[in-house]
Amino acid sequence: MLRQPLDLSATLGPLRRGGGDPAVRRVGVGPWATWWWATRTPAGTALMSLQHLPSGGPHGAVRAAAWGAGADCAVAGVPELLGEDQDGSAFVPRAEHAALVSAWRRHRGVRVPRTRAVFEALAGAAIEQVVTGVEAHRAWRDLLRRFGEVAPGGLHDAGPVGPSAPGGPAEGMRVPPTAREWAAIPSWEWLRAGVEERRRRVVVGASRCAPALERTVLLPPERVEPALRTLPGVGVWTAAEVRHRAHGDPDAFSFADYHVAKNVSYALTGQVLDDAGCAEVIECYRGHRYRVQRLLELDGIARPRRAARMTLPTHVPVATGMRS
Repeated sequence: MLRQPLDLSATLGPLRRGGGDPAVRRVGVGPWATWWWATRTPAGTALMSLQHLPSGGPHGAVRAAAWGAGADCAVAGVPELLGEDQDGSAFVPRAEHAALVSAWRRHRGVRVPRTRAVFEALAGAAIEQVVTGVEAHRAWRDLLRRFGEVAPGGLHDAGPVGPSAPGGPAEGMRVPPTAREWAAIPSWEWLRAGVEERRRRVVVGASRCAPALERTVLLPPERVEPALRTLPGVGVWTAAEVRHRAHGDPDAFSFADYHVAKNVSYALTGQVLDDAGCAEVIECYRGHRYRVQRLLELDGIARPRRAARMTLPTHVPVATGMRS
């Protein structure tokens, strides 16, 4: 039984890296869709399903089931995953920010997920550095399909028709590789997936200290970003992408992104501002700056575009000023 409103799809949506993500899948549409998540826990791999049910209290309830060695661990983490322990009462949009007020009223059930899977989140974020979302999602999908582990819940895990068995709702899902397995992927296989050497080095470098990365979930929020940024190739953007997935940090605003600061500043002020300008505007929401970003994203608010959309690159240059 839930203690506060929940929009399951809006909450779990940031975990899915494109519609074809082999590790995260939504089955069905609307508020009662079922979400499937294949991940690694301290106890082993797990495949979990989550569905928001309308019964079970004023805000409904979530039905969770899991398969694999890490099933019990995954189910025990559901309240934290869905932000049941979060207190968003301190977040109140200012009246002069009408677009944010409107988004907040429409999406009161959105929360910031906390997966605790730090290295998993960092590997995905590193692959998304510099390039467009389409290219990054394609690379993630390709690498997981070829090097990820088949999700548990198949014939030997859940009877004759398990969720990941042929014809099941989780057929074809993959658990992301372990840190050691990421590091062992040959360099030419990364290139085949469209990931150049610079981004590969970020993932491989992080794999060498994966246990320490997982321990960052125990740190106070203000110490997490400095800890993550000690890794070569991890800048403010990558750290934020990890923090608002693995750590459940509602303040992990995506500075250094090509679009986010411009879109948020336009939504709040009608002006397109850079990171520094946007930081001044949203300073009044410190502690909840990612919450501001997510609410406006859900409402689809973006600055007007006066030029053609960015095309997919045929190569990835190493340049200053690009997100990391």
